[in-house]
Amino acid sequence: MNTIRSITTTLLALFAIQASAFSGVPTQLPVLGVRSSAACPLFASSVDTDDNGDSLSRREAAFKMAVCTAAAASMATASPSLVNAEEEGGGKLVEFTVANLDGEEGNTGTFVVKTHPEWAPLGAERFEALVESSFFDGCRAFRVLPGFVAQFGIAGDPKVQDKWRTKLIDDPVKVTNKKGNMVFATGGPNTRTTQIFINYSDRNSFLDKQGFSPFAEIVEGMDVVERFYAGYGEGAPSGKGPNQGLIQAKGNAYLEPGFPKLSYFSKVSFK
Repeated sequence: MNTIRSITTTLLALFAIQASAFSGVPTQLPVLGVRSSAACPLFASSVDTDDNGDSLSRREAAFKMAVCTAAAASMATASPSLVNAEEEGGGKLVEFTVANLDGEEGNTGTFVVKTHPEWAPLGAERFEALVESSFFDGCRAFRVLPGFVAQFGIAGDPKVQDKWRTKLIDDPVKVTNKKGNMVFATGGPNTRTTQIFINYSDRNSFLDKQGFSPFAEIVEGMDVVERFYAGYGEGAPSGKGPNQGLIQAKGNAYLEPGFPKLSYFSKVSFK
């Protein structure tokens, strides 16, 4: 898949007739229990074109050589583990039914997740066990940062949360953090329990080096995921959103009256 993307990028660049640029402002984001910063990168590309028919054959030859060179370079530099992980199948489908989309009562939708044990076997197994036990039913998406992540996975009942305190050993990172991929949140090495985030951006690859290993992907309904209510912003004490410590201690008894617009999962089950 990485090889195909590299070749596709080369083709697009060679055919481009206008320059394109995307830029962003660096921003500080406390990531899922680990403080870190990420600067939105600047991308720019520009290719001049020649409409002179006499130079067409030379341009075609150069084009073919560029494609072959890109393919060879991609084959040489692409990580075999990443390529294989993206191409392998397996896993289970899980459907999330979401309420309070956009913070509005009565707005509902669904999205579908596919687990990938070949990416992160321990993470996928824990997630499937949580689904099997109906752990996510009633869970709120308590931290939603557009363009970055949506985070959930603290049970509405603290007694249920207490049953899932056993921490997982980390899975090696085999697949990059990109839009739609799901990952367990951590408080450091080997600390995964139940909290999960969904990547909102393809620019989240900086999380790879921090050990965040995707175990599943959204295969249907990403537009629904992007409608999780985000109005409360970052969690306390950094922002005005829910305090994770209080969610752990009180569950939905704390969230429902204090943060009524949060989107939540009314039902999560295998398809």
